[in-house]
Amino acid sequence: MSNVAVSPAAPRAANVRRGRRLEYLTIVWNSLEAVAAIGAGLFAGSIALVGFGVDSVIETSSGAILLWRLRDGQRGEERERIALRLVGVSFLLLATYIAFDAVKSIIMREPPEASYIGIGIAAVSLVVMPLLARAKRQVAAELNSRALQADSRQTDLCAYLSAILLAGLALNALFGLWWADPAAGLVMTPIIAKEGIAALRGEACGCADSCH
Repeated sequence: MSNVAVSPAAPRAANVRRGRRLEYLTIVWNSLEAVAAIGAGLFAGSIALVGFGVDSVIETSSGAILLWRLRDGQRGEERERIALRLVGVSFLLLATYIAFDAVKSIIMREPPEASYIGIGIAAVSLVVMPLLARAKRQVAAELNSRALQADSRQTDLCAYLSAILLAGLALNALFGLWWADPAAGLVMTPIIAKEGIAALRGEACGCADSCH
């Protein structure tokens, strides 16, 4: 009985397909998360929750960029760099908005309403995002893809923001600490700004490196 040689391309193709599925999951999850978070945040007047929702919109864009990379390989690198710069600008605008609104709320003493929907969103995201990030890192290691590795760090960022958001919303809902929500927004600001600067430099999704 002869042994059937397995092409090295076979496991690579399987990992590329897995990477695409993970990015589709990221896009769907972040889209639902964005709609729920922004809606609940506007209803409750929560700066941190709205900021978290807008960040999810930007993360969805980043996931789409990497999905494009996984499909096109070496093609479209210049378009990807342009898209990444736009994502970077969006992050910086978001950080500016959150910082301005948070400081204004603290100065004007504008307390948000308790948002139990927001607490639920943050809690579920805190569970889902680390699992998704770990799966992406596994595929990135198999593909030797620095782009997917960088994207997994963005997913980790979403988990960090979820923890900050959960703390701010819970303190406000349970103890009436109205300033916890804008304070959570201020804590988010440098994290989001750092990600924006990285994207402008072409580091956020590894656009300087192709998915080989």
